[in-house]
Amino acid sequence: MSAALVLAYGLGLAQAMLVLAMAIAAWRILRGPRAQDRVLGLDTLYLNGMLAIVVHGMRTGSGLYFEAALVIGMLGFAATVALAKFLVHGEVIR
Repeated sequence: MSAALVLAYGLGLAQAMLVLAMAIAAWRILRGPRAQDRVLGLDTLYLNGMLAIVVHGMRTGSGLYFEAALVIGMLGFAATVALAKFLVHGEVIR
C-alpha cells in the first residue's frame, strides 16, 4: 500500500468524520434547551466546517482553501465572542 493511497483514505475518513460532527453540532443547535447550548453548537459547527475546508484543501493541494479557513476562523471567533457577551450582558456594544 503506497503512502498516497493511505493519505487519500485518511483524508476521506477525516472528511466523513467532520461531516458527522457537523451533523451532531447542527442537532445541538436545533435541540439545545438553552441559548448557551446553541452558542456552543454554533461554535463547534463553524470549527468543524473550517477543518473540513482545510482537509479539502489538503486533498486538492490548493492553498486558497487554507486562506478561506483562516477567514472563517477569525469571523467565527468574533461571532462567538459577540454571542457570549450578548448572553452575559444583554448587549454587544457597551
